[in-house]
Amino acid sequence: MSGQKKDVYLVIGGSGFVGRHIVEQLIAREDVVSVFDIVQRHHDVPFYSGDITDQSQVEDALRRSGTTCIIHTASPTAGAKDPSIYHKVNVEGTKAVIAAAVAAGVPKLVYTSSAGVVFDGNDVINLDERAPYPEKPFDAYNESKALGEALILEASGKGGLLTVALRPAGIFGPGDRQMMVGLYQAYQRGQTHFQVGDNNNLFDYTYVGNLARAHLIAADKLVPSEHDAADWQSDTVTLTDKEQALLNTMLPSVSATTGYRRVPTCEARPLGPYVTPPPNAEKLEAAFNAPPGVRNITHPVMRSRFDQFSDNALAVAPSSPLQVAGQAFFITNGEPVYFWDFMRLIWLQLDPPGSTRADRKTLVIPRMFGMVLGFLAECWAALIGKEAGFTRYRVGYSCATRYHNIEKARRVLGYEPETGLEEGVKKMVEWFKAENNLS
Repeated sequence: MSGQKKDVYLVIGGSGFVGRHIVEQLIAREDVVSVFDIVQRHHDVPFYSGDITDQSQVEDALRRSGTTCIIHTASPTAGAKDPSIYHKVNVEGTKAVIAAAVAAGVPKLVYTSSAGVVFDGNDVINLDERAPYPEKPFDAYNESKALGEALILEASGKGGLLTVALRPAGIFGPGDRQMMVGLYQAYQRGQTHFQVGDNNNLFDYTYVGNLARAHLIAADKLVPSEHDAADWQSDTVTLTDKEQALLNTMLPSVSATTGYRRVPTCEARPLGPYVTPPPNAEKLEAAFNAPPGVRNITHPVMRSRFDQFSDNALAVAPSSPLQVAGQAFFITNGEPVYFWDFMRLIWLQLDPPGSTRADRKTLVIPRMFGMVLGFLAECWAALIGKEAGFTRYRVGYSCATRYHNIEKARRVLGYEPETGLEEGVKKMVEWFKAENNLS
């Protein structure tokens, strides 16, 4: 943003899990930020209390704060007893935010969507953003997020407003009061050894700090496209040098958790025992030891016709996927792991030093048998008037393969996950223990 006037931010839902992390990162880089929410949990930035579904209340906060960029993170958590709340907040509320932004002349709107907008219960394997919304959504929450996202993307370029939607998957980290609470309850009940399914399903997770940073990157890069819709859909569209560079630059592997392992080559290698070192010995060793961020990767980018950035894919794209405005981006840690391995990592972190409570022999429940148990549990819960703790929904969720392709976010946004899974889990569990006075 060098040389540009800095934005003034309003984080809608800024008292929530994701919203709070975004606020903290904006404060850390000395941006002007306010929060719009129904409850105030922090007092370090200006706060506006209001109902997201009331356009006048949102518009009033925008005008009073002088907002030039909205970051809309507000959403009810999954699992609400009354599913109508999802439509009210995620659809009607998003309509009100868009209308308020246009009325107040706000030029930027970043929306926190969900990777679940493309999930219908079937496996999601390395899916990219070209996938359509499913005809039958997995649940009311994901359906409402898809409808809200569609409104956001459709609004881009209208009324002076530019929009972008980010699709995180499996958000975790300090401040999480949903997944972490459920896993701690299972830990307390001694249920950490139960496993539903064969654990061969890879699953995506996103550290909340990485996601927050992605919002800031998207906001900074939310500028008018170099191609309008008519230009892009014509047969004569020509990619700019910048766009060509985006497509042809080789991306390094994501290694926030595993660490980077450099493969020796003729141009970069450690020096062995030489009688007479080669004349370029220092250059070879320096190239091998250079950090990933400054290495000049010269491998060619090879694309098949199925690649989202191949020539035929770009030719049929309704708008430029190489721009930020009007686009959706999957945001994950880029390191899918087996579902139950991630759960066990958290449970093992909960164990105090010397304890092996979470380290028990695994009892595997086959998926189909789990579905039967879930159905019976639901029937019994209905008879006694209580909510079932073990359901077919949870069985299907824990046995599905769900991981996404984040190449578009890496190339177009410049997003790279900085905090790995292990470090993120450690931070989350440490926060949870401190929050609940656990030893």
